[in-house]
Formats: sequence, structure tokens, C-alpha cells
Amino acid sequence: MTARGLALLTRPEAESARIAPQLKALGFSVLIEPMLDIHFHAGTVLPLEDVQACLVTSANGARALAASTAPRTLPIWAVGPRTAAVAHDLGFVTVQYADGDAVSLARRVAGALDPADGPLLHASGRDVAGDLAGDLARHGFTIRRAVLYEARAARSFSPALIQALTSGRIEAALFFSPRSGRSFVTLARNAGLAETCRNVDAFAFSPAVAEALNGLDWKSLRHTARPAWDAMLALVGGGASSGKK
Repeated sequence: MTARGLALLTRPEAESARIAPQLKALGFSVLIEPMLDIHFHAGTVLPLEDVQACLVTSANGARALAASTAPRTLPIWAVGPRTAAVAHDLGFVTVQYADGDAVSLARRVAGALDPADGPLLHASGRDVAGDLAGDLARHGFTIRRAVLYEARAARSFSPALIQALTSGRIEAALFFSPRSGRSFVTLARNAGLAETCRNVDAFAFSPAVAEALNGLDWKSLRHTARPAWDAMLALVGGGASSGKK
């Protein structure tokens, strides 16, 4: 295995720790620097009456749901396979999943469930992307939303990240949401480190994430063809990209 440089993971701590070993298997060393910190809302009472299934659009949504009053028998529809794996590991026994975004989740749910069988519960964070509720409402579903956590943006770079950027040790930086991308761009500018990103290959989970990163002059900026971890891993490992600066 050829030794690579340092890979920066900007996902929240739990998710970054989960995927870091696969980057190390590609030869990277890894620096975890969450651009968003997850804070669960303790004590939230879930409106579960007559609910036929729960929609989970992130791994943190699955974790927050498990930390609440949700029975593990509640059927789960997850946005993608990694979120489904987290839900399954947390003890939920019936887990289905879509292709990694809210549009595909709405399509799968509308094709498999009947609105007459009861409302759907969306276990979400404070901020949501897309219009999952609106898409499903157009198919006749009633959506109940339970806000179970919030993602708070980082306020500054850690000394370890500042040193890694200024020394030019970071080879690859991975970004998974537009909000985390915007947070990084803002903090890099505030710290006077925008110029250091010219040495960094940036990898984005979707075109929308890549657009959020356009405020910096990267060595290269690439995004996956589909929002899935295996696609991101292939991109970082040298696979073909669907977009390149």
C-alpha cells in the first residue's frame, strides 16, 4: 500500500470515526475536525400514535431516535445504506433504505407504503435539506416531524488543523454537506488561511456541497456522481469524478 498524505474529515465526530479506518486503508493518515457538532434534544416526546413508519435522513437522526422513546419495532425508512446500517446497529429490526438523498427516499416510500395505513414520522435535525415532507404530501401522506437534534457550526479551527494547513500536510479534505462546506470556507477566511487550500484536493458528497466550497481556491474540487460513501471513497482513492475544478 502506497503511503498518502493527511486526509481531513469534516463530518461530526461519530461519523468521522466510523469511516476513518477506510481512508487509512487507502494509505492516508486522518485528521478529524468536525465542522458541525451534534447536540441531541433530550426528553423529546415522539408523536407515535398511529404512525406506520419513521423516516430517518441522517445517521444522527437514527442515533437521536434511538436515544428517545422510539420502540425498536418501529419500521425505519433510511435515506441511504449507511444511515440504515446505523439504525440496524442501534437495534431497529425493520430497516429499509433509499439511494442517499431525500428525493429517492420519497420515491421509495411512496412506492411501498399506503397513506391510508397511517402518518409517517420524520426524525430530523433542526435544519433539513430538500422537501421530503412536501414530496410525500403530494402522494397523500401525512408527515409528523420530530426535531431531535441540532448541528451547531464550529466557531474556529483547532490548533492541529491550523498547523496541518500552514505546513501543507493536508492532501485531501472531505465534505459531506453544504453547511459544513460553508462553515469551513468562512473559518478559513476568518483565520487568514484561504491561501493554504491551494495545496488541498477537496472532495464533495454532491454538486450542492461542491458549490458551497467554491469560495476557496482549491488545488482541485471534485464531487461524487451520487451521494454515497462508496462513491466518495472511490473518488478519493483515485476513481473518476463527475466534476473537477
